[in-house]
Amino acid sequence: MKQTNWYIHPVFVFVLSTMALAISLFLYIYWYVGISARLEEVIQSYHLDPSRFFEAKTWVVILVLSILVGVILVGILTIFIYNLKTLQLYQLQHSFINNFTHELKTPVTSLKIYLETFLKHELSREDQCRYTHFMLQDTERLAMNINSILNLARIESNVYDGEFTSVDIDETIRRFLSINDHIFRDCEIRLENRTGGTPMCPVIVPLFEMMLMNILTNAAKYNRSGRPRVTIVLDRDGSKLFVHFLDNGIGIAKGETMKIFRKFYQGSRRENGPVGGSGIGLYLVAQIARLHSGRIVAESEGEGKGSRFTLSLPCKTPAGEGERISS
Repeated sequence: MKQTNWYIHPVFVFVLSTMALAISLFLYIYWYVGISARLEEVIQSYHLDPSRFFEAKTWVVILVLSILVGVILVGILTIFIYNLKTLQLYQLQHSFINNFTHELKTPVTSLKIYLETFLKHELSREDQCRYTHFMLQDTERLAMNINSILNLARIESNVYDGEFTSVDIDETIRRFLSINDHIFRDCEIRLENRTGGTPMCPVIVPLFEMMLMNILTNAAKYNRSGRPRVTIVLDRDGSKLFVHFLDNGIGIAKGETMKIFRKFYQGSRRENGPVGGSGIGLYLVAQIARLHSGRIVAESEGEGKGSRFTLSLPCKTPAGEGERISS
């Protein structure tokens, strides 16, 4: 978690509020016991009208006490909001632990079953290859989940040691899709370059590929169609490159387009549909986009109508190259 500034830390706010309360009580006693007696002596010595002085002093006391009470109320409200957010974060973390444990346990259980099958039965070469393929998929799933946690901690701590490299985003995405074709073999993914040139952007390549992996696996996972489809569109507006990911998935419920990028957040349950995953995939995407001085937003016309994720990155695109489209 990000470190909280000392001047807005709840402990400091609580101490400040307590001190304000103590000071207000002290001033009240001091003014009305000490100063009142002395002021009354002065008034009597100079034969002045006491009502004017005491009335003015009363208003001063009311003003000062009102300010101090205001500080106390603001402090109490701040502590309340902080505690409420802490409770919400605890609930999200508890849900994350439960779901992420399931994400780890499922492939481990699957691997155990396949290994036991190898030990107990004589399998044909065809069955061995088929089961080995399933086991490799499970190990990739485990590795991806573990790497997500490790990379998330490094990114949040600003200790990721990758270097920014100016790369052709079009070529980088094509290479990524080619290398990971076995992961998305059941998906139809198209890439369209509408920039009219070569979109060169400074990125940390491993993180950019991690972002692609999370977005595309999210689109494939939250999909009830017979064949998941994702269209990646590169577009440009001045010095900004926009990478649009349009899918035919289950869509995003109204009011969740901003929430899905929160840490540990999981979408609402859908009938006969998938339930939220670990709750860090899209949060990790948002953090990587921020690290690249960009941002990502989500849009959807509603449940069952697909989603549109738009990633914006700073870049310079040389003109002179025509549109390139591949399927």
